[in-house]
Amino acid sequence: MALVLNEEQKMLKNSAKEFFNGNAPVSALRRLRDEKNVDGYDARVWEEMIQMGWSGLVFPEEYGGLQFGYTGLGQILEESGKTLTSSPLLSTVVLAGTMINEFGSAEQKQKYIQAICEGKSLFAVAFEEKNIHSPHMATTKVSDNKLSGTKKFVLDGHVADVFLVTASTDSGLGIYIIDAKGDGVDIKKHVMMDSRNASTVTFDQAHVVDMIGLPGDGVAIMDRSLDIARICLSAEMLGSMDEAFSRTMAYLKERKQFGVSIGSFQSLQHRAAHMYCEIELCKSLVIKSLQAIDDNAENLAHLASMTKAKIGQIAELVSNEAIQMYGGIGMTDDEEIGFFLKRARVAQQTFGDYNYHLDRYATLNNY
Repeated sequence: MALVLNEEQKMLKNSAKEFFNGNAPVSALRRLRDEKNVDGYDARVWEEMIQMGWSGLVFPEEYGGLQFGYTGLGQILEESGKTLTSSPLLSTVVLAGTMINEFGSAEQKQKYIQAICEGKSLFAVAFEEKNIHSPHMATTKVSDNKLSGTKKFVLDGHVADVFLVTASTDSGLGIYIIDAKGDGVDIKKHVMMDSRNASTVTFDQAHVVDMIGLPGDGVAIMDRSLDIARICLSAEMLGSMDEAFSRTMAYLKERKQFGVSIGSFQSLQHRAAHMYCEIELCKSLVIKSLQAIDDNAENLAHLASMTKAKIGQIAELVSNEAIQMYGGIGMTDDEEIGFFLKRARVAQQTFGDYNYHLDRYATLNNY
């Protein structure tokens, strides 16, 4: 398949670009941070995203979705990355929604997917227990329909209405549905360096409402759902690095030293050319991986780890170079380029950093 967008996807991308530039510029993230917004995102912007159908873009029409595909959703995420827009799109729609849509029963899809599409409920997936990415580990236990344990780095956990929680059983890893407002659930919010939120959630004999799949299906469910989430996050990271690069190039043309723009210095031109080539490669990887989700490709796991590893490396390169080329003002809070560096660092670690995915890619290829 050609690594290009069709006309409908291009129109969606342009619409998303116009929306985010007009409603959620980087200055909006600064305002959310400075005002210490409780939710960590603009509820009005999120509501407008729901009204435009973006919360149901990838889900079947029978559950209230548009069934437009992940390649289309990737364009929205890429444009949101350019303005560093914070929203529940990744936690609720991409990760939790994918998990339910791919592995839930018809009744669960009717109940939960429709709630996501209509914006009636927010979801969070609680699976991390260590300080490093380890999706198959679960000391959390389920016994007599009660779940106990502690989960870390739960994206948007503080605003979630429903948790999807990994827990160990005699049959293996399972995925359980917990009411976030129910008894035995304690949520501690943490504001991360990119001004977004994650939570530590402690479950103490929390009542299990339902489960996704069967006990023991958890590893397969997490692998598939996380691979899709990794690709979607990579699309957002691509947007962020592309915008950081564009801003840096504009600054190189504007900033003068010794009477000429610093962009005329050959050493900076070489560094800029290197970034440009790497970003173009990342664009091809992301669109290839998004198309692979829609095509249900057998090598999705390989593509997900390849993409997340490469995107993570280049996000670090571009964000570091942006700060360096901006010079002293790049280190100040007044200059917005620092927000791109902070988001890059958190996104690099989310769902596994490049070291994790380089190792996973090698393992998948039997090295």
